[in-house]
Amino acid sequence: MHFMGRTWRPPYEASSVIIQATSGCTYRKCRFCSLYQNECFRMSPMEEFEEDLKEIKRYQPYARRMFWTGANPFAMSYENLKLRALTVRDYLIKCRTMAMFASIRDIQDKEVWQLKKLRAMGINGLSIGTESGDDDTLALANKGYTAADILEQCRKLDEAGIEYYFVYMTGLAGKDGGYRNAVNSARLFSQLNPYFISVDSLTLFPGTELWQMEKEGRFVPAGEKERLQELQVFIRNLQIRTHLFANSSSNFYPVTAYLPKERDAVVSELQYVLDTVSEEEMAEYRKGLKSLER
Repeated sequence: MHFMGRTWRPPYEASSVIIQATSGCTYRKCRFCSLYQNECFRMSPMEEFEEDLKEIKRYQPYARRMFWTGANPFAMSYENLKLRALTVRDYLIKCRTMAMFASIRDIQDKEVWQLKKLRAMGINGLSIGTESGDDDTLALANKGYTAADILEQCRKLDEAGIEYYFVYMTGLAGKDGGYRNAVNSARLFSQLNPYFISVDSLTLFPGTELWQMEKEGRFVPAGEKERLQELQVFIRNLQIRTHLFANSSSNFYPVTAYLPKERDAVVSELQYVLDTVSEEEMAEYRKGLKSLER
């Protein structure tokens, strides 16, 4: 298999067959991210892609779901995505869906009719690192798009019938910004149809721009209790049916919920943690995180 650079897949794709479609990231400007800082974006040549498909066919000929690695393979053109999707179907006749990471920027150059075609070919499952739906927070994180862009592009996915998943990041707005971020993000996400929302909590690692900004006093991180309160506000204000997974290692206290059915229960669970665990204990957990890999 032709894996190079950092190979990263979401926890929920643990059962998917993994193939490298791209490596690196087309953007590399998010102020909190260090995942692909030293990697240039590269599309796997079709010869490599086909060689990997041959190997997968040899060992997992009945694979039903495949995850394409790389920070954002959906950045590829419609024609390139189409070629690769059809090639997958040539080798793996049982493969029903192909999932991958995507950015809001990657959707902008694709028309709805093209998205519908890609959906029909099996591309269905875009993990989108929105991180926020609040313009001030998006600008602070240097995401390169606005809340209006998220709304416009994801409505195209809704129209095309492509399933997508959001990432929300508590603490990203900094000290005293969590309430605003949670309310505005929940309001935006509630106008869309994410199949589920994965929640991470900002962890500053050396080498990132936000880490440097904190060292210089230009960014003040949110406290741990403020982050849990932000998550409570976010959950209270979400007005859609969706699954919420706040159980990655970046979260001090892992919770999952099906909303709105389990809204009150999970908000109460988080309140119990707020009432019984000290800020200092939570902060020590954050300091002990050397990476977010499991």
